[in-house]
Amino acid sequence: MTGGGLLVAGTTSDAGKSVVTAGICRWLVRQGVKVAPFKGQNMSLNSFVTREGAEIGRAQAMQAQAARVEPTALMNPVLLKPGSDRSSQVVLMGKPVGELSARGYHGGRQRELFEPVLACLEDLRSTYDAVICEGAGSPAEINLRRTDIVNMGIARAAKLPVVVVGDIDRGGVFAQFFGTTALLAPEDQALVAGYLVNKFRGDVTLLEPGLDMLHDLTGRRTFGVLPYAHGLGIDEEDGLRVSLRGAVRESVVAPPLGADVLRVAVCAVPLMSNFTDVDALAAEPGVVVRFVDRPEELVDADLVVVPGTRGTVKALAWLRERGLADALARRAAEGRPVLGICGGFQALGERIDDEVESKAGTVDGLGLLPVRVRFAPEKTLARPVGEALGEPVEGYEIHHGVADVLGGEAFLDGCRVGAVWGTHWHGSLESDGFRRAFLREVAAAAGRRFVPAPDTSFGALREEQLDRLGDLIEEHADTDALLRLIEKGAPKGLPFVPPGAP
Repeated sequence: MTGGGLLVAGTTSDAGKSVVTAGICRWLVRQGVKVAPFKGQNMSLNSFVTREGAEIGRAQAMQAQAARVEPTALMNPVLLKPGSDRSSQVVLMGKPVGELSARGYHGGRQRELFEPVLACLEDLRSTYDAVICEGAGSPAEINLRRTDIVNMGIARAAKLPVVVVGDIDRGGVFAQFFGTTALLAPEDQALVAGYLVNKFRGDVTLLEPGLDMLHDLTGRRTFGVLPYAHGLGIDEEDGLRVSLRGAVRESVVAPPLGADVLRVAVCAVPLMSNFTDVDALAAEPGVVVRFVDRPEELVDADLVVVPGTRGTVKALAWLRERGLADALARRAAEGRPVLGICGGFQALGERIDDEVESKAGTVDGLGLLPVRVRFAPEKTLARPVGEALGEPVEGYEIHHGVADVLGGEAFLDGCRVGAVWGTHWHGSLESDGFRRAFLREVAAAAGRRFVPAPDTSFGALREEQLDRLGDLIEEHADTDALLRLIEKGAPKGLPFVPPGAP
């Protein structure tokens, strides 16, 4: 028996598809429904490693947590990891299979992946009561419809009803809903059951006349108006949840336990990957996290993080061009804390031999850690566990670089010299005891009277956020109507909205 399903599409990228999908998953599982998330094709530099060693988008891992199931490669069979404006690494069923230009991918390779993607969806539907699928970008990208494997292509093949999400905070949501529908072919329009308004502020009664007019124009109803919710630091994929020179929006505004706050500056390197690593720092009361791109912004930072990147050599050049490399060297000489994670760890080393990612050959690193890195064709994908600073730590690894550590104190898989730390492990700061021990070391080295909160649980905070997403769906969406869609599909006889796809 095939389980029910729903595709959550969006009028634009970042309309709220990921969080709405997670919210529906959390609402369903609280109703006793066995549910799984799915996204046929994802483009993201924020990825995660499943227990079987497969790389998938972090958004799908977050949605799996919302559904209270273990994430697997079935939930995100195709992951595209941009390496430039025109090319991406293609990850199929959790393993990299090559690098393709956008033209090469959309010119034929994408369509070849349609059957494997559809097979993954059907596999999930045979196992779960419901599968909540997330689209990508907009389903009305008429230039890409022929090879689509993530929006209406998969919806039509699997006969999935579609709900379109629009971000009203950006303005123009009625035009977006109408235009999205009107640019779809009749067969695709027949699956678009209606709309969900996201990020609404104010009196919903003022919105209702517009929703009524939208219904008159399209013959489709709006299934809910979700209010703007602050403090939802949920993993996203299409763009940074921060400006490149601004504070992390979701930082907890809470007073420090000690006399001082702790200021963390994250270098906003090109092709930054897994910037979610610093979410656990931002969750700590009294820790202020900012993304920066100028050397003067490191001056008053108590900790500087050089994060992961899909282009270590490109990031090195950027750090040098910006003057940040010299600022990091001064910090290291002064004994002021620096943490490098994955690509950032590699950049802090002595030398990089790269014939794989950038094909730049041998490149000098920043020389702050006694490490030499060789890029291997095979990608390391792992879920390591260990101990550091006297505390248990878990993490995950996603990298081509193989590090030869030549000295310093052992630190996870990397090393430490003075107040400079480096590791390939993503997610290590989510281990609460380790994070507190690390922040105590940072505070001591920085001369700050900062005290980590003894009871901050990053896992519990994430669960609270997922429950809030479930609450948004339960309280502000027509859940009975959504359940009917999931179980029975799109209503029959939905009217065609001209002109349709050209």
